[in-house]
Amino acid sequence: MTNNNHISEIWADLEEEKTVGLVKRLYSSDVCFHIYGTFQYPERYYGIAFTFENDVRINFSSFDNLREMKILLLADSTFVNSHLLVIQLLHPNSRDIFASLCENLIQSVIQLNSEQRIIRIVVNQLEKWKTLFEKNNSTGLTPAEQQGLYGELHFLQKYLSKSELNPCDVLHTWVGADSALRDFQGSNWALEVKTTSTNNPQKVTINGERQLDETLLETLFLFHYSVEVSNANGQTLCQKVTAIRELLSNDTPTLSMFNAKLFEVGYLDKHEPYYQDRFYQTRNESFYKVENDFPRIKENELRNGVCDVRYSVILAMCDEYQVTENTIFNVLKEL
Repeated sequence: MTNNNHISEIWADLEEEKTVGLVKRLYSSDVCFHIYGTFQYPERYYGIAFTFENDVRINFSSFDNLREMKILLLADSTFVNSHLLVIQLLHPNSRDIFASLCENLIQSVIQLNSEQRIIRIVVNQLEKWKTLFEKNNSTGLTPAEQQGLYGELHFLQKYLSKSELNPCDVLHTWVGADSALRDFQGSNWALEVKTTSTNNPQKVTINGERQLDETLLETLFLFHYSVEVSNANGQTLCQKVTAIRELLSNDTPTLSMFNAKLFEVGYLDKHEPYYQDRFYQTRNESFYKVENDFPRIKENELRNGVCDVRYSVILAMCDEYQVTENTIFNVLKEL
């Protein structure tokens, strides 16, 4: 049930059968509700579908004019008083990415036992997919987004290279692609990556009162990655992506998950020409354990009515909290 290629296999089987119209096949009999892989022939629309009871309210009017996907709400002939929600990809050239997105969605809902909660997850994912597929026709990530992604991938590459964990488990901790509060998150730890290229490389910007608040965590780390940006020397974002893909080349499910996460953060291979002239060289790397009197703002310190806090931390004042890279990975190995 955790095979990241399973829905692709269902699509391949349905496509080979060449049954005219929309056909579906159950994703897994082990799941307590009904998820399907779907295929529509001869149009070659690949899809995913969910069965819901008729009394579950679903409003998908905001997805009526999608260019890359189609949302259908049909009567489900398999069950009484049920309807079938079908999400179809209209352009087969994006099939592999769509398969990874569908697998991630399935893994997000298979443990749920409420159809309303499942619908909420599905709608949230559709909103995200809508934005991402619209970016497919853009000119790529901004320079700031490129730099931030490069820093996150730099740490991910280290983590994959040094960790004794399964690469898939490591990749699950990279939650920056999901716009999470911090960039890497385990069950009881988190790590935030700050990548700078300014004339003041010892100052980092913190977004929100919770980003460096370890109250609900056992351990919180800050990784400061200072880089020099040029148009000639170093490594490009595309080269960093290629290096990680090579690292995962013998693990197809994890590679597929990595590509889906890249898509979710807005990195598309078609945009590579926009990134080829921006090179990164490492200036300095520093790790900090956020604890005790580390200079930061915590949520419980705010006065009533104060929110959306954004502030800077001078890392020269944080030397006593600095830890080695080996310490970081030894701690993560134990958590």
